[in-house]
This record gives sequence, C-alpha cells and structure tokens, in this order.
Amino acid sequence: MKKKKILVTGAGGQLGTVLVKALQDRKGKENVIATDVYVKPEMQNILVSLDATNIKAVEEIVEKNDITEIYHLAAILSAKGEERPLQTWDINLKSLFTIFEVACKYKINKVFFPSSIAVFGNSAPKQNTPQNAYLDPTTVYGISKIAGEQWANYYFSKYGLDVRSLRYPGIIGHQSLAGGGTTDYAVDIYHKAVKKEAFECYLNENTALPMIFMTDAVRATLELMDAPKHCIKTRTSYNINALSVTPKQLVTSIKKWYPDFKVCYKEDFREKIAQSWPSSILDTQAQEDWNWEPHYKLDDVSNEMFIELNKKYNLHSQL
Repeated sequence: MKKKKILVTGAGGQLGTVLVKALQDRKGKENVIATDVYVKPEMQNILVSLDATNIKAVEEIVEKNDITEIYHLAAILSAKGEERPLQTWDINLKSLFTIFEVACKYKINKVFFPSSIAVFGNSAPKQNTPQNAYLDPTTVYGISKIAGEQWANYYFSKYGLDVRSLRYPGIIGHQSLAGGGTTDYAVDIYHKAVKKEAFECYLNENTALPMIFMTDAVRATLELMDAPKHCIKTRTSYNINALSVTPKQLVTSIKKWYPDFKVCYKEDFREKIAQSWPSSILDTQAQEDWNWEPHYKLDDVSNEMFIELNKKYNLHSQL
C-alpha cells in the first residue's frame, strides 16, 4: 500500500505552522512537505518555497514526492484582501484551481480546502447561523471562499475528487502573530496583555464573532480528514462552532489574569466587515456526520494563551 505523503501549501501561516507540526507528529517529518510562497531565512530548514499558483511547480513537487494528500491553506485573508481585492481574487482562486487540477491529474486521495465564516453576509441570520444560510459575502475574501466551496463541490461531483472543507471561525492561537484577518484582534490582544501594554481594539466592544482555539481548529481538520468518505455529506464546507465572543467578554476573561489590563476602542473598516458576519453559528451537520465537538471554552483559551505566551516572552508566569 502506498505510504501517505502530504503536501501543505501556505504552511507558514497562522494555521499552517501548527497543522504541519500535528501532521508531522502523526505521519513523520519525512512524509509532510511544508511549503509557502515566502520563506524567511530562519524557516528554510522547515519550509520549501512554492508558488501555489504555478501549476508546473506544483506538479513537480507532487510528482517528486509521491504526494497522496494535499492541505491547501495558501490565501490572502479578509482585511488584507480588502486592500488588494483583484490580487486577492486572482491568488485565492488561481491557487485553488491549480491544486484541484493537479490533484485530479495525479489521483490525489484527499484535498483539504479551508473556507471561512466570511462566506456569510447580511442576509444570513446573525445568531445561530445554519449550515445552509443564504450566502452573500461582503469581502473579496468571502467571495473567493464561496466560489471555492462551489468549485470543491463541482470537482467532487464531476471528477470524484475527495475535497473536504471547514468554515473556520476566527482562530485564536499562541504559535504565531496575527495574519491579516478581521478576527485577529483576538490573537494580538493576548500578546499585549502579557507584555503589559495597552490594547487598541478596532471592533466595537459588543461585536460578537465566532472563534475557535487553535488546538480545536487543528483537531477538527484532522478529524474531518480522517472521517470515512461515506460520512462526508457536505461537499461545499462544514460550519464548525466553538465560541461566540465579544471584545468586552475577551477583556473580562483576560482581567482574571491581568486585572490592570487597559483597552480602548477605535473602530475602523474591520468593524463593518465584522457586522456582516454571524455572531454565532450552528454546526449540526458536522456533529452528525463526523462527531465534531469543541473542547475549549473562553477561560480555557485564556489560560492556555497566557501559559504559552509567558514562555514565549520569557516572563515570570503569574499563572
């Protein structure tokens, strides 16, 4: 039986760095090829340079390494995408088509494609947004993700390509800094608290958004990819639910560890983006199809973030 060899694109990003480590722990470092379009000098022993929009380069790395699974994470995120909308559309969709075409040509077993709550817009219910809510995204990132979901379903229906996807909420993790998403305030705020710096929040204090801790996000990804093929009944992308959090609630949690933490609010264009997204989502299909359930509540997230960030900054832990 052919040994599983995994290709990860966008592996230098917030999710990619952690997912690659989890995959390497399971499959062995030699069986996970981690790539990114930009490779910093300190990452050259970890990442391979790859432009996921270059079909010849992707074909070469797939053929050379006998790849059997692909996790395609490369994309420009929501806030950054609004600064360069046409470039975002071009990169996000061109790279997706490249991966899908190569996967079909080389008979790749499975492809993972991350979607996002950014696919929802003002027409979807704000609370308990269901799997099949109307999709009218307000950002080019969201537009690219809804298009990607439909293409994933098309490649599965027409070519039998086993594409699987999750609509990620905002991901909170200690492993890397914020990467240009609207929900990334929920990462930066912990760094500021640990460094005892004031935080300026670009969202309204009462704007609730779905969030998930990195450990849960990675586990959800692996559980989805491990599920038997017949269990995967949603071929666009699955809602996954974990937390629904406002900046005010996040600050309240943080102050249990850092009572003197200071925050001010200065809304910018990201507040308008956040207002178009759900404040909470339903993930009934994920629960029923592959038994998804989150493990981390808000104070659990805060505790883990502070333990790890105190280590990162070599600070004496108060915890």
